[in-house]
This record gives sequence, structure tokens and C-alpha cells, in this order.
Amino acid sequence: MGRHSGVKAPDGARILVARSPDRAAGLVSALRGVGAEPVLLPLIDFELARDQHSLDVAFDALGAGAYAWLVVSSVTAVHALEAKATERGTNLAAWLPGSLMVATIGPATRHYLETRGVAVDLAPAGQQSGAGLLDIWPAHQGSVFLPQADIADPRLRRGLAARGAFVQAVTAYRTVNYPADPRRSLAFCQPATLPDPGPDRPAEAAVLTPAQAKTEIDAGLLDAVVAASPSAVRRIHEDLSPLGACRFVAIGRSTAAQAQSLGLSVAAVAEEPTASGLVAAVIRALAKEPPPHHPPAEPTAKDTI
Repeated sequence: MGRHSGVKAPDGARILVARSPDRAAGLVSALRGVGAEPVLLPLIDFELARDQHSLDVAFDALGAGAYAWLVVSSVTAVHALEAKATERGTNLAAWLPGSLMVATIGPATRHYLETRGVAVDLAPAGQQSGAGLLDIWPAHQGSVFLPQADIADPRLRRGLAARGAFVQAVTAYRTVNYPADPRRSLAFCQPATLPDPGPDRPAEAAVLTPAQAKTEIDAGLLDAVVAASPSAVRRIHEDLSPLGACRFVAIGRSTAAQAQSLGLSVAAVAEEPTASGLVAAVIRALAKEPPPHHPPAEPTAKDTI
């Protein structure tokens, strides 16, 4: 487990991971590797953007060399671009002109691009966020294509524009409640940075509904919940709060800020947005106090009303 090798979670600590099974294999394996038991709670999913025309026009302009930079802030945005390349009978690496510069945020997105033959020219090494990219963005770098989610934080677009870029921001995908409409679902592949579960540690984990997760939280059966995006935080607050003794762990600063704005207490924030970073944050959160004992749930006066 890298830098926290040898450090274990309390035996049997149950960790609720707010991800769907197709996106959670690496984190499930990593949590089991430190003695925790992951449980999955799919909350968000992704669909094709409603306005395909705008994305088509921008994608064609991208291939024609109309932009100096492509800025991608998530693996999901890459999937949306890959879908467009497939529609045109090619792949993303072949579609992008050689003169194009590519910037990204976070190791997962960078690694995903590089495994598909797309070189990354700029990425923050410290704060892996939109703010981190803006800190290192060179001024007056021409036109930028920014494919993003329908609920994307506007600060990246505004920050790039403030640094002299002409930014073409286009909605590439929509964030929806899980599961997505099968007719519009954007197939999500596992990011390549997450470790392969391997034959000795299968990635299968129990999958709960929000109602089941809430029942387990109220009964003291879950020690921590891991959120990997601000949109997942909003669903956790809506469906699961109050969290009681279940500690909240965030993948990064924007996710933590969203939790705090909703009144959720953040026990730990991952120092890097990877499976290893999240596991280290979970261990720190659980070390703050012993995990609660998990007795069988007994009815309370409120339960019997």
C-alpha cells in the first residue's frame, strides 16, 4: 500500500464508499488490504450531454487545430471525448493535432490519457485541483477547449479567461442520480491508476441502497463514508445525514468544502486523489477515536412510533 504499508485500519472497520461497482474496484482492494471491509453506495452516474451539437462542433474544431490547449479535469470528460472519436471512426490520440497542448488535473486523469497515447503537457504537482492548475497556468496561451460536466465549478473557466485565454467551455456530460438512463448512459471504465484487484483479493463488495445505508449508519454499523466528488457529498447529505459516529472522508479540498458548507464534519481529506490517498485518509479518520462497537440494532422509542 505504498507509504502507509504496514498501517492497518481497525479490524473489521466497515467503510461506505460512495461509488458504483464499476468505478470502485481499486479502492475496494486497497481498503481490504489494510483490514477494512468496504461497502458500496452508488449515488451518481453519468449521461451524454443533452446538447450534442455544441460538443460535435467543438470536437471537430479540436481535430482541425482550432485550439491551442485541451484542458481535461476528469476521466469522465475523457470518456465523452473518446465517444466522439469513436463516432468518427478513430481514437482520441489520432484525432488530436500534434500542435495541441494538453493540461489536466489529478493523477488518475493524467494516467488515463497517457495510457491511451495522449501526452500531458501541464498538470499540477502540488494542489491537484482547478486552483492548482491555475497556479501554474502560463499567461496568454491562446484558445482553450474545456469539456466539462453540466455542474462544473465555473472558477476554472473564469480563472483561465482571467489569465488571457479564450475559453470554449462545452458541456460534455451530465451528472445524474444513479443509475443513468441506459439510453443515454456514458460508459465508465475503471481509471488505470487504481490498482488491479488481482486474483487473490476480488473486488466484489456489498452494494447498498441509500435507505439501507441510512439504516446501517443509524444502527452504528458503518465507521466511515468516503465521498469522491462534491455531487456525491450533496447526495450523502440529502440521503444519509446526520452521520452520527460515521466519519466523513473527502477525496480533496472541493469535496471537503462542499461537505462543510452543508454542515457535515470532515474527519480527514485525502492528500492525493488516488486509492492510496483515500485509504490513508480513512486510516487517519479512524485513528482519531476507536471505531464504535457494532451491537445488533435495537428498536428505540422513535423506531416504534
